[in-house]
This record gives sequence, structure tokens and C-alpha cells, in this order.
Amino acid sequence: MAERIDAHFVAAGKYHDIDFARLEILKLLAEHPQIRTTVACDYADTERLAQCQFLVTYTCDLMPGEAEAAAIRSWLEQGGKWLALHGTNSILRFTETGVDCPDERPEVMEMLGTQFKAHPPIGPFTVEVADKDHEFTRGIDDFEVVDELYLSKTTAEIDTLMQTRFEGEATGFVDADWPETVVPILYTRDIGKGRIVYNTLGHCRGHYDLPDMEPFYTHPERCAWDYPVYYDLLRRGLGWAMRTGG
Repeated sequence: MAERIDAHFVAAGKYHDIDFARLEILKLLAEHPQIRTTVACDYADTERLAQCQFLVTYTCDLMPGEAEAAAIRSWLEQGGKWLALHGTNSILRFTETGVDCPDERPEVMEMLGTQFKAHPPIGPFTVEVADKDHEFTRGIDDFEVVDELYLSKTTAEIDTLMQTRFEGEATGFVDADWPETVVPILYTRDIGKGRIVYNTLGHCRGHYDLPDMEPFYTHPERCAWDYPVYYDLLRRGLGWAMRTGG
């Protein structure tokens, strides 16, 4: 008989179809009846997090407060597991010169290992498997995907499992011009006894997710969610999070 596993899921933020992502991830969690998940729209419930084996986040432009970030780091150091998805590492400020991603929360970005800085228009790119003998990647070949390519600044030591390459313009961002860059797509970061697994894929946007810019967004976007390999990666991430240790 499987033992109960407690999990906490933060799903909230801007410019994305959070409802869609929340439901899809909850479906994957529901494949394991022993997982008992609480769902939140911010990082405030650190008491609940302390009771959990793992944390899942799908957010955009949503940071934990200083005390919350310290509590998360302490929880990680003691062995917590954090499956961070897509925009978890994003801070967005709209300026006259474009979207800025300022270094306002260096302690959070150091904890996560990267900070989002820009993305080019949604389009196709090749995801390369950098480590073919890892539990997250074993048996997966390089693949093509249409998604929002997250260009990031590395802020701490990470172990890149999947990557891509980009050179060009991230239209509309302050950091718009990018020389040829190796971009992490899936990576791990160890903190004390705990670990973060970050998967930057998975943009989604529905009709009603840009209320201040476009009241009805004509063409909904599902990006990596349209690809079976993305669900495979999510399931592998949850399988890792469920396991004791490692």
C-alpha cells in the first residue's frame, strides 16, 4: 500500500492561461491517488509547505516575499523538492523602451539558478538532450517544439539536462539583442539536501488572459502542451518528486 505524499502547488500570475495549466497539472497529480495536494495563488502558506514533500509552481511575474523565500530555501535545504515550470523565474516591468526584467529579487533568482530576461516571438526550435543518461531524459531524443523560448541569465550553478541555441532579437524586451547563446530548457539545481528541477517549456494563453492589452485574444496558444514529450517530462518530474530522496 502506497504511503500518503503531501504536495503544494502554486499556480498564479499574469499573461498566461493559468486555469488551463493548473487543471492539466492537477490531472497528472491525480494519476497518483496517494498524493494530497493543496493549491494556492501565492507563496504565503509556508506552514503548509513545511508539511509537504514537494512543491510545484506554474507562475508568471509572481515572486515570494522575502520571508517566504527564506522559508522556501530552508525547506529545500532540509530535503524539499521543487518542480518549477515556465515563468517561475520571471519579473516583468513594462517601460517606454520595452519589457524590462530587473534584478529586484537576486536571492530568489540565485535560489532558482536562472532569471528570465526575454523571449523571441513564439516559434519552432530544437531541444537538444545534453545529458542522455539522466532519469529525466533517458530514452528521449532531440525534438522540435513550438513554444515561447525563455532566454535567461544563469545566476547559480545548474546541471543542464536539455538545452537549445538562440541568436537574434527578442522583440519588445529591453534585453532584445542576443548573440549566439546556449539556453537551458531543463535543468536541476541542488540546495542542501533538496533539489530544484526547472522546466522552462509550457507557455499557454487563452482568449481572456490579456485583459489590459487585448480583451479577446484571438488565437489561444498551447505550445509545448500540444506535444506528448512535454507530458512525459512532467510525469517524470512528478515521479522524481514523489520518490523519497534523490
